Amino acid sequence: MSSNSPNVSVLAPSLARGGDDIIMHSLSFMRSHLEMDVAYVSEFVGDEVILREVCAPGYEASINVGDRQPLVETYCHYVVSGQLPELIPDTKLQPFTANLPVTYNFPVGSYVGVPILRDDGSVYGVFCCFGKVARPTLNNRDLEVARAFASLAAGQVNARLNFASTALQKLNTIRDVLETQLFEIALQPILRLEDQGTAGYEALCRFSPQPYRPPDQWFDDAAEVGLQVALEIFVVEVALKVLPQLPTSCYLAVNTSPATLATGKLSTLIEAAGGSRVVVEITEHAAIEDLDVLLMEIDKLRDHGARIAVDDAGAGYSGLQQIIRLRPDVIKLDISLTQDVDKDLARRALASAMVQFAKDTNARVVAEGIETEAEMRTLKNLGVELGQGFHLGRPTLSTDVLKHVQSA
Repeated sequence: MSSNSPNVSVLAPSLARGGDDIIMHSLSFMRSHLEMDVAYVSEFVGDEVILREVCAPGYEASINVGDRQPLVETYCHYVVSGQLPELIPDTKLQPFTANLPVTYNFPVGSYVGVPILRDDGSVYGVFCCFGKVARPTLNNRDLEVARAFASLAAGQVNARLNFASTALQKLNTIRDVLETQLFEIALQPILRLEDQGTAGYEALCRFSPQPYRPPDQWFDDAAEVGLQVALEIFVVEVALKVLPQLPTSCYLAVNTSPATLATGKLSTLIEAAGGSRVVVEITEHAAIEDLDVLLMEIDKLRDHGARIAVDDAGAGYSGLQQIIRLRPDVIKLDISLTQDVDKDLARRALASAMVQFAKDTNARVVAEGIETEAEMRTLKNLGVELGQGFHLGRPTLSTDVLKHVQSA
């Protein structure tokens, strides 16, 4: 990985925390039901207890999420070890609690604590309620209610832990890809339909870890763990190294999401590569968070000589919105339009309309997904200038493509 690529060692995802509302509702109900002052879910981490969820209205100055306390100074520790019962209606009547500073510091007059177990049976922490005054009326029925809500909280805690574990695996896998370049660049030819000459190539990513997974799944994982920009930029950086070895008559199309383009990092790479033979395809149709920033970055790319392409034209309303907003230099017709275009009047009409729109806006049209001779001829007759698809050429590793073009 070059110095232009992000330092992935300092990147960390903000993992989603599922089930927080359910846990908080459970704590709030138990605090109210037992008429106590504080309810929380704790986690045992080493020799400490850390508060993960807290319901303590009016006590925010003294107890909050993230607070830590030595394990041996808490009721939680002794409940889990069996030295204290889960239900203590009056702490003054429980000899063991008299020696715990927490009994007097808060003070704690009554307590209910139920261990929370991980899926593997190990102790995660405790679902706990306590109040300043004794509650002599607390009984086993209250304890069973607390256990029921602790079980509900445990389900959410374990769902969160499982999610975090999966996300961590994805994070480490994407980091491995970035640090050791576990992918290769494949090139798919883009041909002129008039004479079948090669106008350019689209750079595609082929990841090497097994089992094989489509590239979009890798990029989705990278986005989930906060490494989307790092991965996209690195792939473009590697792809651009191919450009000087291609015939000077050919351009290279690289893919990016609006989020990555908006960072400004892509513009630096394109400028260094010489943008006159580069087409930047904006590949995602999610809502654009800051259109002004994106348009500014597009202007920078054009200043470097690069052209902008929008793919999936005709695939839906969002694709058409992208075309209107971004005013691309290249419009790529989606496979939903090109497939069976020779047999379907509606597809031909829409493809023809897109061709006319491109002429009116001084853009070029590339038809994606051409798989038959009949589709190619029909698109050519409609005025489509360029095409790509299995009928015209499958994606091939760049090393093999370069050997072919350099020997020709």
